[in-house]
Amino acid sequence: MNRIAMIFGCVVVFTTAALAQPQQKPQTTPAAAPSPAAKVTIEGLVRDLACPIENPKASATEFNLECALECARNGSPLVIQTKDGVLYFPISDSTPDKDQHEKLMPFVGKYIRASGTLYERKGTRAIAISEITEMKDVHLTTDAK
Repeated sequence: MNRIAMIFGCVVVFTTAALAQPQQKPQTTPAAAPSPAAKVTIEGLVRDLACPIENPKASATEFNLECALECARNGSPLVIQTKDGVLYFPISDSTPDKDQHEKLMPFVGKYIRASGTLYERKGTRAIAISEITEMKDVHLTTDAK
């Protein structure tokens, strides 16, 4: 009987101590909420989405050009991959959004500098490109397997 009373007493003490602790609000990170649009300039490789998602070794300067072109020609979504691995989804500056595939096709497999409006939500980044130019001085290894 004493053992039951002791266990009950411990439960009461721990429950009271737990309830006396101030309640903490869940923390939110800046990436958790949509950010206001900002003007930015990014640099990176225009490529298909699947390869850098499925192949962690694929980088913005070392990739399989033939594969990237084939995927793009067959309609794979296109992204811009920066040297630090961040992926940006190209979007239009209109609502509803207009497909950017045709606009980006001449740049597939090329390292570019793009300026435009950046949108972020929960770690996803999109850019409405207003200007895009190829950066021919960036060395690319395009025969990566």
